[in-house]
Amino acid sequence: MNFENELRKKILAVNAALEEYLKPKYPEIIYEAMGYSVFAGGKRLRPVLMLSACEAENGSIEDVMPYACALEMIHTYSLIHDDLPEMDNDDFRRGQPTCHKRFGQALAVLAGDGLLTYAFEIMLAKACECPQKRFIRAAELTARLSGSCGMLVGQVADVTSEGKKIDGDTLDYIHKNKTGGLIKAALMNGAVLSGADEDRVRKYEFMGDKLGLAFQIMDDILDVTSSSDVLGKPVFSDEKNEKATYVSMYGIDKARADYAELCRRVNETAAELGGENSFLHNYCKSLVDRVN
Repeated sequence: MNFENELRKKILAVNAALEEYLKPKYPEIIYEAMGYSVFAGGKRLRPVLMLSACEAENGSIEDVMPYACALEMIHTYSLIHDDLPEMDNDDFRRGQPTCHKRFGQALAVLAGDGLLTYAFEIMLAKACECPQKRFIRAAELTARLSGSCGMLVGQVADVTSEGKKIDGDTLDYIHKNKTGGLIKAALMNGAVLSGADEDRVRKYEFMGDKLGLAFQIMDDILDVTSSSDVLGKPVFSDEKNEKATYVSMYGIDKARADYAELCRRVNETAAELGGENSFLHNYCKSLVDRVN
């Protein structure tokens, strides 16, 4: 298996499906704003994770693709809103002006809203075509891990903690939900939609939990060690917004040590689920060895 070729194929397949979903309709400006952020150079991490779990479980890519695209739309809506002046007030994302700098705040809010609602339209349309319980369960799991038990509540805890001294448990809660929620949804849904048993689904949940935390710790490390040119977004933004981070709470050495241990556990579980030379295992290794 040529890993780079396989990764490129998966990203191209996701992009082609997203382009089909986001063909302009009236009023064209909202689809332009939605597409501007969706196609702004994202790595398609979450859709590729879902496709990878599906592949490891011998599932159908055709069944999973609508949910993979929906998850990318939910992720993108969160970034659009996260960049707004009322939140992180960032002018650049992935090396280009953020949605609100390009289209104005009102359309940026609506573009985020549009992506979120469209995501559930896509998933539920697929569930109506395929009435097996796993399709409904995947939509519910996405709602939960992007909302009341995942990204949204993590973001709320993050925003309300700005400028405050928080403890390690609160920081873990923020990281495991704000970043980890959609990563868990990606891996779990790849398994759920492929008909995996509960023991396997729980292992994907465990791996997603560790991968999400590792991913956020590395974000915290890069925020103080990298550059805007490499990251495609401002550095020291957490310090600017008076946010607690893994680095500010524990120091750079412990952050790196804990990151390494989380990576070990992610790789170990990925090898168990997909096999030592599987795409899933190789992809997880590439994610935990990143520089941006």
